[in-house]
Amino acid sequence: MWVFRLLGALLLLVILGAAGLWGMWGRALPSVSDLDVLEFSGKTRVYDRTGQLIGTLTPSLSSGSGENRNLLKLGQISPWLQKAVVTSEDRRFFEHHGVDPIGIARGLIKGLLKNDLEGGSSITQQVVKNTLLSDLQGARTPERKFKEALLAYQIDRSFDKNKILNSYLNVVYWGDGGRSDIVGAGTAAHAYFRKDAADLNLAESVYLATIIPAPNRRYKDFKAYRPLMKSLLSRMVEDGRVTQAEADAAWKTPIYPAGWRLGWNDDGTVTTATLERPERLQENINRMDARNGENRYQAQHYLQAVEKELLPVIGRKALYAGGKIFTGMNLQAQQAAERASLNARLPEGATLGLALVSPRDGEVLALVGQKLTGGRPSDWNNATQGRRQVGSSIKPLLYTLALSQGWKQSDTVLDAPISGDYQPMNYDRRWTGRYVTLRYALDHSLNLPTVRIAQELGIQSFEAKLREMDFTVPKDAGLSLSIGTLEASPLQMAAAYATFANGGLYYAPTLVRKAEDARGKVLYTREAPKAKRIWDAQTAFLGLDMLRGVVNDLTEAQGGLATRARIPGWDVGGKTGTTNEIKDLWFAGVTPLMAGAVWVGKQEGGALPDWAYSGTVPTPVWQQAVAGALAGQTKATFQQPVGITYRVVRQVNMAFREAEADAAPVARNGDRSTRPSGGGFFGRRQTSAPASPPPPPVQEEAAPEAPVEDVSAGAVTEQPVSEPTPPQDVPQTAPAQESVTTPAPPEALPTPAPEPTPTAEPVTPPPAAEPEAPPATAEDTGTGEGTGTDTGSTGTVEFEPEEPTLPEPEPLPEDPSSDVPLDPAGDAPLD
Repeated sequence: MWVFRLLGALLLLVILGAAGLWGMWGRALPSVSDLDVLEFSGKTRVYDRTGQLIGTLTPSLSSGSGENRNLLKLGQISPWLQKAVVTSEDRRFFEHHGVDPIGIARGLIKGLLKNDLEGGSSITQQVVKNTLLSDLQGARTPERKFKEALLAYQIDRSFDKNKILNSYLNVVYWGDGGRSDIVGAGTAAHAYFRKDAADLNLAESVYLATIIPAPNRRYKDFKAYRPLMKSLLSRMVEDGRVTQAEADAAWKTPIYPAGWRLGWNDDGTVTTATLERPERLQENINRMDARNGENRYQAQHYLQAVEKELLPVIGRKALYAGGKIFTGMNLQAQQAAERASLNARLPEGATLGLALVSPRDGEVLALVGQKLTGGRPSDWNNATQGRRQVGSSIKPLLYTLALSQGWKQSDTVLDAPISGDYQPMNYDRRWTGRYVTLRYALDHSLNLPTVRIAQELGIQSFEAKLREMDFTVPKDAGLSLSIGTLEASPLQMAAAYATFANGGLYYAPTLVRKAEDARGKVLYTREAPKAKRIWDAQTAFLGLDMLRGVVNDLTEAQGGLATRARIPGWDVGGKTGTTNEIKDLWFAGVTPLMAGAVWVGKQEGGALPDWAYSGTVPTPVWQQAVAGALAGQTKATFQQPVGITYRVVRQVNMAFREAEADAAPVARNGDRSTRPSGGGFFGRRQTSAPASPPPPPVQEEAAPEAPVEDVSAGAVTEQPVSEPTPPQDVPQTAPAQESVTTPAPPEALPTPAPEPTPTAEPVTPPPAAEPEAPPATAEDTGTGEGTGTDTGSTGTVEFEPEEPTLPEPEPLPEDPSSDVPLDPAGDAPLD
């Protein structure tokens, strides 16, 4: 009797334990129907905004750290490989119901004896691990094993065994090829034997099956693992999958995995085995890619971003089961961005992320998530997924916040050390000790005046403004936020900079316009983009005017930070950014038709070499991408709102609100105490006389050529460039640079460096008609310019294919600030 009671108690414990496990881990399991996507891979077509096909979607099925985008049908895989894999990995695959009790028992014993929960997984469980539970990263936990077992049982009841085997052969990890992981039978066949998977013979199939448990280790020691092939052939004979004659012939068949030099005897024994070139694996993958077409990986990161945007909306099965997806991509812009990435000259070990958006509605025009090399790029998308400190590229947002509160470009801020515990420094660790204009401080990316601006505005107001643009503001960042401790992606920075080009409106970036199923039924239509007013129209234009100054006020010899962003014939504004130890290099910029940002750095983090500058590394990448995207487009100009006029201050033509244009500049020192600039420079000269409106457009000079890197020396060698002759007696300096600085303890302050007095003659613009704002059109934002209100439209919108060339906005007089040299000596000393 007691035996039955004991068995009953044990059974009750098992039931209670299973119920407990279900309560903890069984409630939020993924749907096994998602496995159906493997059958439809490559049928969902994706189009750009003009209706051009840009690619097809393939399920992102993780296995190890890579994904297989070379999915095959079972009929495209050698029957020998199918039989070898079943015998090697799961001999009872066609007999059990997803979970093999014998294999589980073997795995539990191994776990108890060796504290290793791996082992005992059926082929079905391995499919679950590499697809439905890929987010668990193959963790060796009871939770994963429990979920695997439940899902494997469900899959076995829902799918044919051959479909499950096909799924396994498409997702199994077969080793590290170098830049690319070897995932799936198709890639493995090419990597190891330069063959299609259908052409593998029995000997080659047995080799591939033998190395599956530890491909990287077993590949590198051919002789040590050769006996496993004989053992596998013997088991295949036992299982009736091959005859003894076929097994004997396979054992005597010489094979030559890529990279190995092997010598064979007639009886199948190995005489010599030398691993000479393991890099042949990657070379073979590259050959496969080239055979499949040079555009095989075109727009890979854009397509991945499309998947991430649509997946939670329509689900995996609908996403991959055929149909059409229409996006906001500009194919010309995407191709230009990819060429810029291919041509980018980066420091060794560095990669990049690049994003372009439309200021008109926030649509993403182009995405490149890695430094492209011609082969398959990494799946990690720096353009959308990466979050890196943005350095000084954040400063225009702070300066524009100041302009929104009544500051002027001509107002001055003290360039001197700050009292208190936080002790930032300018990049060159020097300061002038003088009040410099906001325009000068941004042109030269000075940290000390910038932090004083943040002090006076209040860092909380700046944090609130950043949150309006969907940035995640770090906790307790304090004043360091003003000089770039914010972490963001290139796509986020591009969207923020777009507000300068569209009158102050922020659009959350979007990629997908519409999705249809295979029968043309609409599954999803994006609502009309909703605008959020960040700046009033006048403030946005004043901020834009300062950005144009960063690009055009100085030549490279005079210390211009962003001269290499210039695009002949187009109006350009932008800002560079560099972080501590040169870990991150940025350029973010705007043109009338697009805004964009480029980040350069090491994927794993770490310092770049001292010669790497934000003005010479990411800026040319941005310039090439945007210039290529604009090539052939009808020229457009920035829309200037009413109420803007110009004055020449310090030989620089600056934009002002008409009501403030003739007001005396205000000197500020960061403690919220202000005063008219009666001393120093402004005390010794009359207030700037009203200047005439901007002159007619002047032919913009060609951008200087990018420096040619001496790769062997690890440095940048400057080549002579054609530049306008700078004013006489202006010191010729190397390009300035900026950095987010770590607070340092107070120390003895050096004497401010003397600043030479300029001798260049002021330039006064010739008379011209007062610019007028263009009339509103149906394509305008729907918000009153300068009202600060948002009346963004709602509902859905139908998208039709459009012509690649965008319509030309009504032309306006060009701002002449790019044609008036800035005095690089800065403001005169205080009295």
